[in-house]
Amino acid sequence: MGLSQALSTAMSGLRATQAAISLVGSNVANAETPGYVRKTVIQVAGTNGDYGSSVLLNGVDRQLDQYLQSQLRTETSGAAYADIRATFLANLQNVYGNPGETGTIEDSFNKLLTAFQGLSTSPDSQSARISAVGAAQTMAETLNATTQGIQNLRANAEMGINDSIVTANNAMAQIAFINNQLQNNGKTDAATASLLDQRDQYITQLSSLVDIRTVVNDLNQVTVFTNSGVQLVGTEAAQLSFNPQGTVTPNTLYNPTDPNKSNVGTITINFPHGGSYDLVSTNSVRSGKIAAYLELRDVTLVKAQAQVDQFAASLASALSDKTTAGTAAPASALPQAGFDLDLTGLQSGNVVHLTYKDNTTGVTHNLSIVRVDDPSVLPLSNTATLDPNDRVFGIDFTGGMGSVVSQLNAALGTSANLQFSNPSGSTLRVLDDGAPNRSDVLAASVTTTMSSLTSGSPQFALFTDNGGLFSGALTANGSQQTGLAGRIGVNLGVLGDPSRTIVFSTSPLTAAGDTTRANFILDQLQNGNYRYSPQAGIGTTGAPFTGTLTNFAKQFISQQGEAATAAKQLSDGQSVVLNTLQKKVTDASGVNIDDEMAHLLALQNAYSANARVMSSIKQMYDTLIQAM
Repeated sequence: MGLSQALSTAMSGLRATQAAISLVGSNVANAETPGYVRKTVIQVAGTNGDYGSSVLLNGVDRQLDQYLQSQLRTETSGAAYADIRATFLANLQNVYGNPGETGTIEDSFNKLLTAFQGLSTSPDSQSARISAVGAAQTMAETLNATTQGIQNLRANAEMGINDSIVTANNAMAQIAFINNQLQNNGKTDAATASLLDQRDQYITQLSSLVDIRTVVNDLNQVTVFTNSGVQLVGTEAAQLSFNPQGTVTPNTLYNPTDPNKSNVGTITINFPHGGSYDLVSTNSVRSGKIAAYLELRDVTLVKAQAQVDQFAASLASALSDKTTAGTAAPASALPQAGFDLDLTGLQSGNVVHLTYKDNTTGVTHNLSIVRVDDPSVLPLSNTATLDPNDRVFGIDFTGGMGSVVSQLNAALGTSANLQFSNPSGSTLRVLDDGAPNRSDVLAASVTTTMSSLTSGSPQFALFTDNGGLFSGALTANGSQQTGLAGRIGVNLGVLGDPSRTIVFSTSPLTAAGDTTRANFILDQLQNGNYRYSPQAGIGTTGAPFTGTLTNFAKQFISQQGEAATAAKQLSDGQSVVLNTLQKKVTDASGVNIDDEMAHLLALQNAYSANARVMSSIKQMYDTLIQAM
């Protein structure tokens, strides 16, 4: 190798060493910079004459483990999802309160029981009557406050979605912007590596909001997809839009079967070259903050509201609903047999119960005939009542008894061999067909919501729905039960006259010491067994949860406590996984000052050695020139 070749080789060594020292300085300076990845010079051997080789610089290498980075993004999505759920469920637990605390549903209900126990013992005591009414009012106010707390959490989730969409759009725009800068570069130098660091930060930020996967091309450009396959970013970014609906109430719900009927915000992705896509109805977002907010707003907190609404509905109906057995049809109806039912006072949502036996098959059938005043909800499904053995028929009562009879005969005359008629007034007569081998009507009753405080019966509407009767009515706006806990209150007639907790008849007047109504209320609250809707997340359609009001309250409050604990444990576990991965990424990609200083010493030695080679070659040239 000639001296000129040796000089060229030494100079290439100096240039490579200078570049490496520059990167060491950059690494040390950015040791605490979030998202910074340690960088090294890519060096390759180059041909230099017949002997030896020089050092060529082939760009800058980011010390990054792509697999760990992918895992980190996945766990970032999972950890963000778990953290949001844990936070909200802890707040929901605060809304419900802990067992034994004052002001909780359980505490208010226990005080209600205590107050009516006192009234049952001293029915003629004015203070006992006032205390009972006061306890009922406290119970209603507790349910009102619980509803407000749940809906505030749903509103917070709605705002969380809106804020996340803004952040996601910014991150996607920045990723696309950097992609375009890389398109015009074509090499990996220090500036390019810096752009890649910035882009990775935006991708990580996006991964905390949405579950994503990435694909990188030869120009270092990245395409970002959701895990469901929707493209979010390439060289152009899609735009997410969200339409928050303002005030959130129990009736503002997402409709998964028909999103057009939803009255809460949905997320739409608008693609750069036209077209859009509903990310919520297609379940395209499955992890990250946005998925957690959606699940909380549309499922978890809706179920929590359904629980307190079911409790409020059962509480109201337990005291106001009266079931009256039908009377045997007169002998003039023979050979047909059946029952007469008085439908006077039947409210929308109230039910006529029939039991008949099909003698051909030997099977006994239960029928529930539900009064409906809004024909748009017909036909009703068999889940319109809580009895899984019921066959449910919704009947439009707006056309009067003649129309009711026609609808029932059309629905059941042939299939069940039953015959309906209206002998007079509001009486509904149901008969079998008179054939001994066809069908027999075994039982019939009607359940009505009592509207009068002094009907002569102990049943009365102690609790009302915004001052009106709660009868479980079904309308185009949904079930009356939805949001009832936020509207429930004590009957104004009872608030104005607490004696109505005892007096159930004015002709004859109920005696001051009569315990009939007080005992009825206490028995219904303490011992009454009721079915509860599976929409509350307890029990199933085929086997609904059955128990006392106390049983149900303890069940859903306990369930919520367990859910909050499980969410906290999951969040803690996700945090451990995320922190472990983050440490691995930092160890592999972060800057270690001690390592950089050791590397710097090695570079200093290499620099000195290359400089010494150049100095020696200079001396040789000087000697050669002098000899000439």
